[in-house]
Amino acid sequence: MKSLPKNNVVKTILVISDLHLSAGLNVNNRKNFLEDFHYDKELIEFIEYHSSGHYLDREVELIINGDFFDLLAVPFVKYFDDEFWSENAALDKLKMILEAHGGVLDALKDFLSYPNNRIVYIIGNHDAEFVFESLRDFLINSFNELDRQKFRILLNDETVYIPEEGIVLKHGHEYELAHHFSVNSCIATDINHNKYFIPPWGSYYVTRVINKFKEGRDYINAVRPVNKFIINGMIYDTLYTFRFIFANFYYFMMVRFVMIFKQNVKLSDVFERVKNDIQLFQNYESLTEEFVTSDENIKAFIVGHTHDPIFREYDDGSIFINTGTWTKMYNLDFGKNFNGAKLTFARIDVKDKTTEKFTKEEIDKIGRFDHLEISLNEWRGRTDLPFKEFR
Repeated sequence: MKSLPKNNVVKTILVISDLHLSAGLNVNNRKNFLEDFHYDKELIEFIEYHSSGHYLDREVELIINGDFFDLLAVPFVKYFDDEFWSENAALDKLKMILEAHGGVLDALKDFLSYPNNRIVYIIGNHDAEFVFESLRDFLINSFNELDRQKFRILLNDETVYIPEEGIVLKHGHEYELAHHFSVNSCIATDINHNKYFIPPWGSYYVTRVINKFKEGRDYINAVRPVNKFIINGMIYDTLYTFRFIFANFYYFMMVRFVMIFKQNVKLSDVFERVKNDIQLFQNYESLTEEFVTSDENIKAFIVGHTHDPIFREYDDGSIFINTGTWTKMYNLDFGKNFNGAKLTFARIDVKDKTTEKFTKEEIDKIGRFDHLEISLNEWRGRTDLPFKEFR
């Protein structure tokens, strides 16, 4: 079978997720212990690189697959308790993040100024407050007027995004009940017409448990797998780990178990809901393998959310990718023993199947997805080889 030419790329799709830009290293002259993103320079170079050189001769689609802005991790704001979830609070938090990472916003503006470039933003669970139209409008209006139509924000509710036939994307929080929310029912309005986001209980957990313990141990949410983190913590940091375990148990019992009983739910339903609730940081490969391999229309399924970079190709040729994160992670598994940040991203090069080098009969013989080159890469900065394949 004849193959497509190596350099006949007409479109490049880039997928990043879970960068978690917060309000900067300092907020109101106080250290921001919730800021997890420290790679503005590298991200700016990544954006600039893909809007220069031979990329100018092709379409480039940058997909931000959720949790780019971390609206759950903005401290020292004037909003407390339920006011933290108000539309006004969400807008103020977004403004603080954009101000703290102005260079990134400028790079995105410059990227979008090129005629063949576009950006798609899929919301996740840490930036779920983009369900407010005012936040979407504010972000879009930050771009030049002529380029705004090339920037899309997708409220990904029970749906997927397909940038090219065979390529399917979700952020991934949809698979965990703790982080699941419905776009159609997550906004409440009070008698004064003020709007509030109704977060999933996982978002409450982040703001009321994780954020508090991060002040003492900034790695508290960055260690995988969780069970080995607990075992090591009980040995080497016993008191703090015990407090963390107790806070988790107490919060879960009060917010989920007790509240469920107050709703007069059947006991069998209680245990089923609790079982679903505690499936945090589970194996996404086992959750998604059937979804990928059972549908011949899917070549690659790309998610984020768990911060664990994965490239897996199944026997039928279908591919599962988790794009990982651009924040520091610490993995205690022997097979994944790394510390620090892996600036990983998915890349899909789309080749032109209609080239004059092929007859119609030859094009028909080419495999349905042979024109797609799919990889998970690690950004290494602007060098002669600025990225390498992540395996």
